[in-house]
This record gives sequence, structure tokens and C-alpha cells, in this order.
Amino acid sequence: MSQVPEDSTQQALQARLQHVFSDPRLLTLSLTHRSFGTPHNERLEFLGDSVLNLAVSGMLYRALHDQPEGDLSRVRANLVKQDTLHKLAMELGLAGMVRLGEGEMRSGGQHRPSILADALEAVIGAVYLDAGFEKAQALVQRLFDKVDLSPSMTAAAKDPKTELQEWLQARRWQLPVYRVVGTTGAAHQQTFDVECEVTELKQAQRGIGSSRRSGEQAAALAMLQWLKEHPQ
Repeated sequence: MSQVPEDSTQQALQARLQHVFSDPRLLTLSLTHRSFGTPHNERLEFLGDSVLNLAVSGMLYRALHDQPEGDLSRVRANLVKQDTLHKLAMELGLAGMVRLGEGEMRSGGQHRPSILADALEAVIGAVYLDAGFEKAQALVQRLFDKVDLSPSMTAAAKDPKTELQEWLQARRWQLPVYRVVGTTGAAHQQTFDVECEVTELKQAQRGIGSSRRSGEQAAALAMLQWLKEHPQ
């Protein structure tokens, strides 16, 4: 198994977080994947996810005060999705710091987006337990400091499934049909092959994702790209 991060490494991370832990064990726990053993960071991840959503909701409520709830929800979903959190985790230098079991290490877990995104949420949860919501909220605000929270984000925040659905509804067409056409991998690390069919076009496109939902998003994106190449 990978070794416990050195104190100097954790100190450097705390400097980047701009938070020094009163209980350093919380930081170590937040960086411990379940493949390493127990206790691991999944409970902290659960807590951090809620803290992150509340902190981001507050940021959006203040910054986008004229936007309706639906738009705020879409922007928040875009900000807290796995891809965004993975990028933030990489910027913090979490890659190489997460404690993994030997099998997960060999399979490239140190750079897997899902593991790093989960670890970032766990770190947020650890800060919350260590120092309260205000400190955790301040951390989230620093993480998203470079994001321009402007009204234009609401249009960009539409996910592919929403965009495709609205395109079809504007033409009074049926909603797309999504089907899982195949799965690969072990139960804890499956890949979903999903098909998106638009009845009126007699057209289907496929996408791959680490969950059924992400597979559907990928398939919807493929359909949107097809529509751009074949204007109706």
C-alpha cells in the first residue's frame, strides 16, 4: 500500500488550503481511499458534498440575484460536477497524496477523476469538522475564486440532456429515449454504453460514461453534435 503522506507534504497542502488543521488526523482521513482500508474518506466525502453545495448555493444566490431557481440549479450542477472538482483537486496537488491500496495504485487511481473529486469533497468535509462552516465556506470561495459568476453562465451551464430536450420540445417532438446497450468492468468500476434515440429523426447516437447518468449525458452530447452537422 502507498505510504502515509509525509508531514511536510501535508503542511504544504495546508498552506495551499490556507487552513492549518487543529486535528491533522482529519486531513489524513480525507486523503484515505476505501481501497487503502478503514477508516476511509467516504463519510467525509458525504459531508463535504453537502457543505460544498450549500457554499456554492450561497455564492450563486448573491452573485446571480436576478436568476430563477432553475438557472441557479443548472449553474451549481456545472460547478460541482466531477470534471470541475477534478480540475480543482489537480490544482491543489491532491494527485499523489491520496492513500490507495496496491491494486488501485497499479490501475492509475492516483489520477482517476472520480477519486480526486471525492477526495476534494472529503477535504472540504474535514475542514468543516475541524473549524466549522465559515472556514469551509471560505475554502470553497477560494477554490472558485477564478470563476466569473456572471448571468451569462446560466446559458453555458445547460447540460447536454437539458439542451437536447429543449431543442426537441421547441419543435414539439417526442423526448429522446435512452437505453443502456452494454456495460463493462467490475461492479465497483463499471463503464456504461448508452444509446440516445430521437424518433422523428430515426437517428441514434451513443456515449460512454462511468455511470448511467454520465453515459446518457455523453450520448445526448453526441446527438447534439450530430444535429449541428446535419441542420434540420
